Amino acid sequence: MQITRRAFINFIRIECGLLPASVDAYSRDLEALLIDLQSRGVATIESITPDALIEHIRMLSRDHSYAPTTVGRHLAVIKVLCRWLFATGRIETNPADALDTPKKWHKLPGVLTPGQVRRLIEAPRAPENPRKGVLPLWLRDRAIFELMYASGLRASEVGAIALSDVREKAGVVRVSGKGDKQRLVPMGVPAMSAMDAYLKECRPMLITAERAGEQRDQGKLFLSRNGRPIERVRVWQLVKHWANLAGLKNVHPHMLRHSFATHLLMGGADLRVVQTLLGHADITTTQIYTHVDRSQLRKVIKTMHPRG
Repeated sequence: MQITRRAFINFIRIECGLLPASVDAYSRDLEALLIDLQSRGVATIESITPDALIEHIRMLSRDHSYAPTTVGRHLAVIKVLCRWLFATGRIETNPADALDTPKKWHKLPGVLTPGQVRRLIEAPRAPENPRKGVLPLWLRDRAIFELMYASGLRASEVGAIALSDVREKAGVVRVSGKGDKQRLVPMGVPAMSAMDAYLKECRPMLITAERAGEQRDQGKLFLSRNGRPIERVRVWQLVKHWANLAGLKNVHPHMLRHSFATHLLMGGADLRVVQTLLGHADITTTQIYTHVDRSQLRKVIKTMHPRG
């Protein structure tokens, strides 16, 4: 099955043109499927049956307690795989034809209060007794947090921002989102100030030359300690690290994006404007934040209203 797996991954990467993050997700879900099928005695692609696929889906829900959205993603991989196997003549019938997508529910995203956002952003700071030669990475981390909250960025978008994407005079940043769709988003004065400090006092110290005079930074804005563009996983680690130091629990990078959208709507922003800023193709994706806004209002009324 491994030969087929490699061929399928090449198919979705080259012919379907999926982004690296999507290819990684497909690869992980496919690996989980193949391991489970082999444990059930399915040794070859030709011997995959609808029942085996149904049992795999049930296992994801029953044993791993995955949410319907996660199960739906695994199911999407199965359907694409089986269509590809059938179209390329590797199997005679498609065993995934009878599978239905699990019904999704709208889960309200976690949102930080403005005060909690401030605590997270201000958590990165210079140590009281800095050691000689220690890189001021806290300047980078604060600039990342300020920009993520000011512009509603995904963790995956942070590392993709190039120096040329920052338009300081206009106060905007060009962001490459899902499907390589680009959008211009305002940065705000605090984010611009934090970025200026990072560019002057930290980033030059992170640039290291490779052999043949090439630079590891690839022209990207935010760099890791070794001078390479910062990765999505590292952004997650930084948010977790500083959130814990700030006394905030269960915080992840997407909460800054959720908070950005929710706080804009609470301040009276138009839903279409928030949709554009987030880079959502469909406004129904943005509408979930109106539910968050209403839940916040209900909480305020229950707490503050004399007859709540």
